[in-house]
Amino acid sequence: MANEEECRAALGRVAARLAEVDADRLAEHVVERTISCRVADLGLAFRSRLHGGGLDPFERDEDPGAAQVRLTVDSDDLVAMAFDELSPAKAWTAGRLKIEASIFDLLRLRKLL
Repeated sequence: MANEEECRAALGRVAARLAEVDADRLAEHVVERTISCRVADLGLAFRSRLHGGGLDPFERDEDPGAAQVRLTVDSDDLVAMAFDELSPAKAWTAGRLKIEASIFDLLRLRKLL
């Protein structure tokens, strides 16, 4: 099981990867949204804000259910996705990644992944 620091580093890596996306492509598909990532096995949650400039830094969140896009994943799977050892699509189809969002947000996110 990954620890809190490894999860923070994984989320930072995801944010950095999103920052590498072409600015025009990002602006085309991104609408400002709050995003929470609940790390189920550690009982932790983090929150960020997605916008045309990328992702804000993730911070601890006590109310992950209030975010517009909500992800739930175990710590090891989060780290594996951040390091391209597990694709988000495979994690989602296997039930290892849960995503709660509107259909429009899901379609936008899919284009960025």
